[in-house]
Amino acid sequence: MSDHLKLRIKFQKTGAIRYIGHLDVMRFFQKCLRRAEIDVCYTTGFSPHQILTFAAPLSVGLESYGEYMDVEVHSATNSADIVQRLNDASVPEIKIVSAKLLPEWAENAMASVAAARYFVTFVEDRIPNIFKADDDSIREALLAFLSKDSIPYVKESKKGTREVDLRPGIFELSWNNEEKGLEMLLDASSGENIKPSQVLNAFLGQWNESLIDNSLCITRLDVYTRNSPSEEGQAGDLLSMDDVGKEFSF
Repeated sequence: MSDHLKLRIKFQKTGAIRYIGHLDVMRFFQKCLRRAEIDVCYTTGFSPHQILTFAAPLSVGLESYGEYMDVEVHSATNSADIVQRLNDASVPEIKIVSAKLLPEWAENAMASVAAARYFVTFVEDRIPNIFKADDDSIREALLAFLSKDSIPYVKESKKGTREVDLRPGIFELSWNNEEKGLEMLLDASSGENIKPSQVLNAFLGQWNESLIDNSLCITRLDVYTRNSPSEEGQAGDLLSMDDVGKEFSF
């Protein structure tokens, strides 16, 4: 067995913990790994720290059923044992779902993020007018929106504003009749990251509407990477980050 093993941990972040920021989640897992007595690898030098990386940071206020952390360990027993020990050391709102052994070629969680899947609903008294219509009308409006060749949108950041085209990064957008919400699969790569609120504001802009503050309830369902492309110059197919590794037992 190798001196270093790369594990990918999938976890959920729900309930009141959704208001805890990314840095605090990182600190939580550092302590959780110690309490669980996981044989974690540390960097060398005067200030050694655990070797772990997280996939796309989750915005404060969002719940998620598909968060990922990669950690290097010296040794491990099996997937079920790692999951059990981490859950025993965790809190109910942060539930560890799986532990997979990564192949040597796998990029770390942060570098390999390509897309994210979301489910979005509206706060009851802050629903935009178009989403008060019947299901068929909503679906038709979404299909018309997706049929556009380009969807210009002005992104704002600390560096200023710039116009981008959202259309290439909206992989899926549909209306769920039963749960009365939107399902989205969006680009989440470091260069072209798209947020559900940006898609909705671009959509509502067609009727000179915009989102009311704090009107969205957003759940991230999963995060995706890409398979190796079959031909040079082509993008690989999207693949759940949980499917890159495999369950293990030593």
